[in-house]
Amino acid sequence: MATPDTGTATPRLDPATFRLPVARIREGYYSDAYFVHTKTLLEAENHHPHVTMQVFQKRPQAWLGGIDEAIAILKLCAGHHGSDGEWVEAWPQLSVAALAEGDPISAHEPVLSIEGDYAEFAHLETVFLGTLARRSLIMANVRAVVDAAAGKPIFYFPARHDHWLVQTGDGWAAHVAGAIGVSTDAQASWWGGTGIGTVPHGLIAAYGGDTVAAARAFARRFHGQMNITVLVDWENDSVRTAVAVADALGPDLWGVRLDTSEQLVDRSLFEQMGDGDPRGVNPQLVANVRHALDRAGHAHVRIVASGGFDAERIDRFEAAGVPVDAYGVGSSLIRGRNDFTADVVRLDGRPCAKAGRRWRPNPRLRPVT
Repeated sequence: MATPDTGTATPRLDPATFRLPVARIREGYYSDAYFVHTKTLLEAENHHPHVTMQVFQKRPQAWLGGIDEAIAILKLCAGHHGSDGEWVEAWPQLSVAALAEGDPISAHEPVLSIEGDYAEFAHLETVFLGTLARRSLIMANVRAVVDAAAGKPIFYFPARHDHWLVQTGDGWAAHVAGAIGVSTDAQASWWGGTGIGTVPHGLIAAYGGDTVAAARAFARRFHGQMNITVLVDWENDSVRTAVAVADALGPDLWGVRLDTSEQLVDRSLFEQMGDGDPRGVNPQLVANVRHALDRAGHAHVRIVASGGFDAERIDRFEAAGVPVDAYGVGSSLIRGRNDFTADVVRLDGRPCAKAGRRWRPNPRLRPVT
């Protein structure tokens, strides 16, 4: 029987949070066919092996994401159809233990243990492993840039680079990993937040390419609801535009966002090209904008750097003391992989695992209700 998870530091997310397509997961619609066939065979043969399954990943160091979602999949979708066709839940008969969202994990460390009738949850392996892989990837990537930024805010901006259906869980993983803000309401929904953003290029275009006019209109409508931040690279003259926007908005302006294309050299650098690559958002451009804002009496205006940033690039900026106040990071946060594996390691309490695998005790696991 599942026992209370009194050992977790924070409450787990309610299974209803995830809005799972429960009926389809139960029928194996999202599962590898061989797991569905396994469940079908075991039930047809009336064979109910009592197994222990452990789940792990192989990175030397990672961060666990998606574990509450994986538990929700087990809670809502483990079971079988009774003789009357009604679903019979198996969760009360399973013994499940897990780590918590955001826990640091090492290679081969069990993050989830499931003990019970294998026929009741064999069809779920694909779904919960994929959930853990995706959310842990996002979490590891965000933690890397958060650490590199050394306390400066990280804004999570990859929504436009991936399918919209992944936003909710990815946003939650980014939040747990330390991102200060996300760009869509969907990404913020699991903790009751809202998306943040800047005055975008599209709005500037709608005002005829006049960044100041667009910023004024945006501030009139949204000041008090969010920190007003304005993109200042429309004319590829970020220094002049940043000062003009700051002059126009005064204390209503929270920050300016530098997003110069990696194919362009900002006008302020035309006379300063040295040995470094002058394209895109680079240390000298940030320094130029900071100096100009300070000289114009706008020391309160923050600088957000975006456009091709990852942990390595942020680390270089921080090591050089570049006066960035926050970083907007996009596509690099959804790249890579953080795969998970599940193995049956015991049968009826006795060792039973494929060659190279074994039951690994982990005192960090906490029982889950």
